[in-house]
Amino acid sequence: MAFCKHFQRDLQPGAIPHNTESLIAVENHATGMTAFLTAHAGGSYENGLYRIYPTSQMSRWTEVVVEAFPEFRERICCFAFDWLGRVFALDFARRTDDQYLVLMLEPGTGQALEIPTTFMQFHEQELVGYRNEALAAEFFQAWRASGGNTPAFEQCVGYKKPLFLGGSDTIENLEVIDMDVYWSVFEQLPSKVRDLPECTRLGNIQVNE
Repeated sequence: MAFCKHFQRDLQPGAIPHNTESLIAVENHATGMTAFLTAHAGGSYENGLYRIYPTSQMSRWTEVVVEAFPEFRERICCFAFDWLGRVFALDFARRTDDQYLVLMLEPGTGQALEIPTTFMQFHEQELVGYRNEALAAEFFQAWRASGGNTPAFEQCVGYKKPLFLGGSDTIENLEVIDMDVYWSVFEQLPSKVRDLPECTRLGNIQVNE
């Protein structure tokens, strides 16, 4: 698998166990997903660049995310997140060849980005071929080179001041923060402050800002 060749799993003492029984509801629309998650769920990769939720936490994090993005309630199932605290989910409203497509939700910008790939295409093609575009890998390298700490599994490197409130997209505006805390802060902001406009397309990713 291309993902395994390009993403090295981090050492994680006391990693959280997962239960594949919760995947039955979406398996028919994500060929290979259960086998992939059996091997990779609960894992952190490339020093925290990309993390896959234990399957036991997917429902909880889906609820956390839809509290912040209520327009996606009953439409998504969250499966992973990156170092910036951006969450990746299956989008039940979009599909190709009867398989659900991927959505990325960003608390730092208030955006939802439509990624036109299935679950397995996302891991085998998007993350491998568009690593920087999908995960802001170069920004992560700059953060670490500046002395920034690698986030623990339950943490992310979030914006001190969100970009949609005028914060700068710079290393100086970043801090290591608990994922639950980071998302709860975003959730408490009124939707009118986020001011989410209509979809636009950025290369291989369509953005619902």
